[in-house]
Amino acid sequence: MAFVIALAGKGGTGKTSISALTVKYLVEKKKKAVLAVDADSNSCLNEALGVDVHATIGHLREESLQTIRGGTERPGGMSMEQLFDYQVQQSVIEAKGFDLMVMGRPEGPGCYCATNNIIRKYTDKLSETYTYVVIDNEAGMEHLSRRTTHKVDLLLIISDPTVRGIKTAKRIAALVKELDLDIDKHMLIINRVTGDEGDELKKLAESLGLEVAGVVPQDKNVFQYDLQGKAIVELPEDSPAIKTVYSILDRFGIK
Repeated sequence: MAFVIALAGKGGTGKTSISALTVKYLVEKKKKAVLAVDADSNSCLNEALGVDVHATIGHLREESLQTIRGGTERPGGMSMEQLFDYQVQQSVIEAKGFDLMVMGRPEGPGCYCATNNIIRKYTDKLSETYTYVVIDNEAGMEHLSRRTTHKVDLLLIISDPTVRGIKTAKRIAALVKELDLDIDKHMLIINRVTGDEGDELKKLAESLGLEVAGVVPQDKNVFQYDLQGKAIVELPEDSPAIKTVYSILDRFGIK
């Protein structure tokens, strides 16, 4: 089975950027098969990774429902489950050094429960063929309460440099314990820190019982790349964000 790293946190913390840098780290440092999973309905991990999306799980599900409702003949006499399984396998985007699976937004009305269940099922299934899986979850805590995030080796909770962000991280950590999720280890990363504020926020986090993996400094390169719509993984190697995230991941001793 793969070593699974999931990322969680409230919106606007830079979670997707750190997800992309984690994928970049594994591709460059470990040189083994990596699957990136964008489990956010507002998909943007592909942009941070610099790849185009040709299909999403949400879109495929809508197509499958239309096939059922319209009585459309399925190729080769495949069952609906077999056809959908084939489509999901085909939807995995092959990129340089990693593959990407995208949840996407269902086109019809209703909740995302079915799409979340599909993401969970196929993440587990595909984990058998990859050495590492990186899951960029949607903002907030719903994915945890719906148990989309499970069977995780390392959960990185991302916070912005605010007291509110740290308290949200505490609630996420508490929910992990409350739901008894299958997560081996969860740690906090405080992102976009300027000056000495990181020291105070780290003390606050630790006083709340959170284990802090590290503090990532504000990086003007990340801001510029976001502004220009450029992939985060193309940041120069001396960028503070890359150097710090790599240093944090080095300390985990991921094999």
